Amino acid sequence: MANETVITVVGNLVDDPELRFTPAGVAVAKFRIASTPRIFNKTTNAWEDGGALFLTCSVWRQAAENVAESLTKGMRAIVQGRLKQRSYEDGQGVKRTVYELDVDEVGPTLARATVKVTKNPAGGGQATAGQSPTDDPWAGAKPANGQQQGGGWGNPPVQQQPAAQGAGYSDEPPF
Repeated sequence: MANETVITVVGNLVDDPELRFTPAGVAVAKFRIASTPRIFNKTTNAWEDGGALFLTCSVWRQAAENVAESLTKGMRAIVQGRLKQRSYEDGQGVKRTVYELDVDEVGPTLARATVKVTKNPAGGGQATAGQSPTDDPWAGAKPANGQQQGGGWGNPPVQQQPAAQGAGYSDEPPF
């Protein structure tokens, strides 16, 4: 949306994501992430930690359930979302302002870890009994126009390959 501050933060989860549900049954997960910059000090010729940024993050719906199941305290993650400012008065009557992140995208970093991705079923939610995560509803799909498909991404459909038409590649997407 216009006039929203979208930021990307890379850091470590400070606590385990807390999954809750609204009265309407919508999932929301809340977690905190800490991002600490590393600064090279030329006088000591060594890397030093800068000031840490702590952000409370909220993620909604299916992504909330995925975060609660996938991420834990201490994991390094990439979080992208809209930065929000909220003011309130604490129990002692002191006015406070906090910055929070409404998360659009989140995932583990792969700089020092590996991840095995399991796709959720097309309708959202978790796989049901008898359904394996590898059951891809699109795996057997045929193109709507009846054309044969080419050799994968970047290759045009069989009918559009240069040998068949004697011409260059088409501007049409391969799907």
